[in-house]
Amino acid sequence: MQREFERTLLGGERKFTRIEVSERAGISSARAERMWHALGFATVPDDEVAFTDDDVEALRLVAALEDDDFIDPEMESSLARKLGQTQSRLASWQSAMFLEFLGGSKLAADEALEVAGMLLPAMERLQTYVWRRHLAAAAGRAMDGSDEVARGVRAVGFADIVSFTRLTRRLTEAELGQLIERFEGMAADVVALNGGRVIKSIGDEVLFVADTAAQGAAVALALQDAVTAAEDLPELRIGLSYGTILIRLGDVYGEVVNLAARLTSECKPGRVLADRELAAALDGHPDFRLRRLRRVSVRGYHHLTPYALQRPEGQ
Repeated sequence: MQREFERTLLGGERKFTRIEVSERAGISSARAERMWHALGFATVPDDEVAFTDDDVEALRLVAALEDDDFIDPEMESSLARKLGQTQSRLASWQSAMFLEFLGGSKLAADEALEVAGMLLPAMERLQTYVWRRHLAAAAGRAMDGSDEVARGVRAVGFADIVSFTRLTRRLTEAELGQLIERFEGMAADVVALNGGRVIKSIGDEVLFVADTAAQGAAVALALQDAVTAAEDLPELRIGLSYGTILIRLGDVYGEVVNLAARLTSECKPGRVLADRELAAALDGHPDFRLRRLRRVSVRGYHHLTPYALQRPEGQ
């Protein structure tokens, strides 16, 4: 049963060793192993038959991107690493969901195998569709023509669950999993509805970006509103900053990102703290009110001036 299930998922039999798969892909074994590790897989002994025809094709595809000068050697490893990290998380969620379904359905082994065979192509098509839609949206933003977008100027926000460590001690594993799922789902919906994008979720924390200061502020306040309305979710602290960031392989880097994280650590539960640049960008905006607070000293910033972000009275 396990062998048949594995064959269904891998798309064929394991029939090549590490040396054989690199020879068939037309690349050195060292390069193949480097790609394999970058994708997030463990080292395979030289004599172990572990690879399929699809593994050969995947190595050929990645190698062709570099050989045709679409990417350089450094980008090859970065591309493989980011794909591996993204797909690993997705696969973990999907396998847990499938096992949960099997546990509740009481299917026999042969029936479960048949269901897996039907689900796999459907999930592949769905994932390709979602990827293409996100790719089209990202390409549209990149070709927007706006100076701020071209320079990588963004609003960056961290939304952090208050007292998460204490919650992990009090809740069961199942309850904690449900809480995280609820929080991440709520955050993804709210961020998207208000014009932002979730960069990543890390259990008790969500990192998001928005193309303008106003969109970033709208996302932050809407997140606090959603948590208040939900009642069954813990309070959030949100730090928000604005400026030029490095966007690389789907992640964001730079001082603006660090500053948003520091503001989050200084924020009171249920509030939003913004930096000076975001406050300046929103100066005079009718939908937001920013109040300057006392300077604070945090790691890396000895004279940080935070601003409390709120809606004007009556809104």
